[in-house]
Amino acid sequence: MIIDVHTHIIPKQLPDFNKQFGYGEFIQLEHHEPGKAWMIQGNKRFREILANCWESEIRIKEMAEHGIDKQVICTIPVMFSYWAKAQDCLLVSEFLNDDIAATVNQYSDKFIGLATVPLQDSKLAIKELERCMKLGFKGVQIGSNVNNINLNDQQFFDFYAACEQLNAAILIHPWQMMGQEHMSKYWLPWLVGMPAEISRAACSMIFGGVFEKFKKLKVCFAHGGGSLLPTLGRVEHGWECRPDLVAIDNKKNPKEYLGRFWVDSHVCDTEMLEYTVKKCGANRVMQGSDYPFPLGESIPGELVHNTPLNDKDKEMVFSGSAKEWLGL
Repeated sequence: MIIDVHTHIIPKQLPDFNKQFGYGEFIQLEHHEPGKAWMIQGNKRFREILANCWESEIRIKEMAEHGIDKQVICTIPVMFSYWAKAQDCLLVSEFLNDDIAATVNQYSDKFIGLATVPLQDSKLAIKELERCMKLGFKGVQIGSNVNNINLNDQQFFDFYAACEQLNAAILIHPWQMMGQEHMSKYWLPWLVGMPAEISRAACSMIFGGVFEKFKKLKVCFAHGGGSLLPTLGRVEHGWECRPDLVAIDNKKNPKEYLGRFWVDSHVCDTEMLEYTVKKCGANRVMQGSDYPFPLGESIPGELVHNTPLNDKDKEMVFSGSAKEWLGL
């Protein structure tokens, strides 16, 4: 079995949330030709997407072509809307989650749902998480920061406690990349900013003691952990040489947390995937493609197939580690 833990989906039609709430740059869809739509943010085109972003039948057909048995589906990060008023963000989250729930219910043998929540308000986030877990979701996708507040902030602790109690998996995805206003050329926010954002989230949670306080938290960092693993030696060296700056909230060596969190396999390089499995263990690496976007795997699962791992490790990456993370 192959479970792809990192794929994105969006409803075919979105309400005009800008008109409904009277402010903001909520995403709208402009279906400009059959099978294609522009995601419109304010007055600008954010991204063109294809029908496999919303048509389940097309996804299932492509899954069969790629040899994928199940997809974990979650919203596109730009839909998080953490910048909005919390109650409005809750309504957006409910709409997106209801669409995912309907998809999962219709094709329960193919799809597994991760929710989105208004994380700028922990009480509302917990409320929506609880509702979604009752609907059969297996966890939640959250951003790498919330309005530039790092994930070690105590305002998120009640939410983490709820995730522990509900046995909810957490996928942490980069968004609102730091410094993106200074590097718009060459697609640098996606090439440089996204890996840095995941390292930002992981280091914040490690140094902030989140994994010490919430020992049962099941966190997956997208994109192979971003730039965390390639720079882990530097991160550890900083912890050793300047504990007065780094180890102020958690005295443990950051390398001790390898094996405590999951990462997906979307690292785009066979040698890097070998390194990732060596560092984290095959039981903490999961097939993740970032389907259906161009920066994701063209053929989901191809990287794992082409990486010289033994059969046992490949089986673990393709399904075993995901089953543990999702509580299947």
